[in-house]
Amino acid sequence: MNELSPLDGRYRRSTEALRPFFSEEALMRARAEVEIRYFMALAGEPGIRELPRLKARQVTALEQIIERFSSRDALSIQTIERTTNHDVKAVEYFLKGKIERIAGLKPYTSFLHFALTSEDVNNLSYGLLIHRALKSIILPEVKVLHRTLAAMSGRLKRVPMLSLTHGQPATPTTVGKELAVFADRLGRQMAQLKAFRMQGKFGGAVGNYAAHSIAYPDVAWEAFGKRFMRSLGLDPLTHTTQINPHDDLAELGHVMSRINTILLNFSRDVWLYISRGVFAQKVIAGEVGSSTMPHKVNPIDFENAEGNLGLSTALFSHFAEKLPVSRLQRDLSDSTVQRNIGVAFGYHVLAIASLRKGIGKLSVNRAMLKHELDSHPEVLAEAIQILLRKHGVAGAYEQLKKLTRGAKLSKSDLLRFADSLPLTREEKARLKRWPEFH
Repeated sequence: MNELSPLDGRYRRSTEALRPFFSEEALMRARAEVEIRYFMALAGEPGIRELPRLKARQVTALEQIIERFSSRDALSIQTIERTTNHDVKAVEYFLKGKIERIAGLKPYTSFLHFALTSEDVNNLSYGLLIHRALKSIILPEVKVLHRTLAAMSGRLKRVPMLSLTHGQPATPTTVGKELAVFADRLGRQMAQLKAFRMQGKFGGAVGNYAAHSIAYPDVAWEAFGKRFMRSLGLDPLTHTTQINPHDDLAELGHVMSRINTILLNFSRDVWLYISRGVFAQKVIAGEVGSSTMPHKVNPIDFENAEGNLGLSTALFSHFAEKLPVSRLQRDLSDSTVQRNIGVAFGYHVLAIASLRKGIGKLSVNRAMLKHELDSHPEVLAEAIQILLRKHGVAGAYEQLKKLTRGAKLSKSDLLRFADSLPLTREEKARLKRWPEFH
């Protein structure tokens, strides 16, 4: 009840799946993983003779620190940070205490965080967490929504509907085709998200392996760093300042913003279709639509989705604008911003859940769709004038404009006009079957 953010309060259950990737504890665990895997990689480098190759039992013990990382461990790091006032250094000190207790490793704890800067650990940690969150949560959620839209589009592909361009009656379409537009758009962005890879920076204080080379000038540090980053599933950066320039997070922010924008457009269109009567909503027993108007069944799922998609996009857009810009070799303004990556994903996941819930309540009002089409026979004018053009009739567009623009005609009026035109019997028959002619 006292949480500052609704993601941790009202919507906690809907965003729970993101906590293993974007909580403070998750970041601590990822930092510990990067530090330990780096320690293990150093031990496997022949040029570093002062750190012997690890024994199998030592490797197992180190792996267990990662696998068994707990909330108690996170609290221990938090306690250390109260003294260090530095989050990454607190992780280093915590791990030193752990590794000292592994048989044979106490003399070598100086190789923890060897020649690194905090950003070497942080950017790789965020890379690990984001990749895992995309694979485990974000992509699967988008895929389910995409499949839902595609299936709904297939079921309704032959259900005619009056279209509106500029808010005015226009050429008939089908409900399924309009849903297919969103399914196709979402599918394209989903493919880009699937192909996305975080980058890795790992070159010390200013990205040139200076401290590494002073200690071990004969080690090919750039090759070592690339191998290490690839072992974490990240694309290595060759030239950097102290920090990862965050172009990867900008790319991610842009693709997530596009996904959000497509879904926001979908939310608004469905809202309008509900308002218009194209879709009816399932009435849920016990639910209240209005505190004063008992009849209301509001499209709240699509409204909630729209609001949360806007919040998510605002954050992702800020990441894309802010994070790639850093003063000279380093400023720290990116650090506090990156801590909100989980918030952006949280509002996105919340919106997806609302959309899936809302879609599950929809049913097509076929009687209303037929009534709309029957009420606007004037949209048949496009088909008639195109057929006239086909047969080379001069002034076809102008004839139909004069007859229909701003006028209220019946379908029989238009068909009588069509009967007087030089069209084939088959073409006149197709017009009579309107709106199935398309």
